[in-house]
Amino acid sequence: MTEVTLRRAGDADEGLLRAIYASTRAEELAMTPWTDEQKDAFCSMQFEAQRAHYAEAYPTLEQDVVVVDGQDAGRLLVARLPGDIRVVDIAILPPFRGLGVGGKLLSDVLAEAAESRSKVTIHVEHQNRARNLYDRLGFEVVEDLGIYLRMEWTPPAASTS
Repeated sequence: MTEVTLRRAGDADEGLLRAIYASTRAEELAMTPWTDEQKDAFCSMQFEAQRAHYAEAYPTLEQDVVVVDGQDAGRLLVARLPGDIRVVDIAILPPFRGLGVGGKLLSDVLAEAAESRSKVTIHVEHQNRARNLYDRLGFEVVEDLGIYLRMEWTPPAASTS
């Protein structure tokens, strides 16, 4: 069984976090005629823009490094808002994809949400393969935002027995 844990990201994780972000853009950048240096510069610029946006939009954002069997494997960004646990970003490095890591992370978030009677929200691009996981976990599309879909999971109604 794969052990999946989280640890709070720190300053020493800067290079790792940049590499995780770059891995999420690799497929689309492979279709460009850019040099590796141009791709790196683009990813760096986009990483910084994303970081600035998240810092402004989610001042209490928790940024964790996903650790799989003792190896750094991804990142999980979560903002806990009143009545809403927002999964701002979940990204897993390629060697760790398809191992159930994302499902384990999200199941833990859903369990927390059920306990606190909070909904869980997430945004996903229309063609992102992770959407299948979100559907399986019971997320529903609540808004089409053009490029993104806003999906929501609501805890089951409390038992009346």
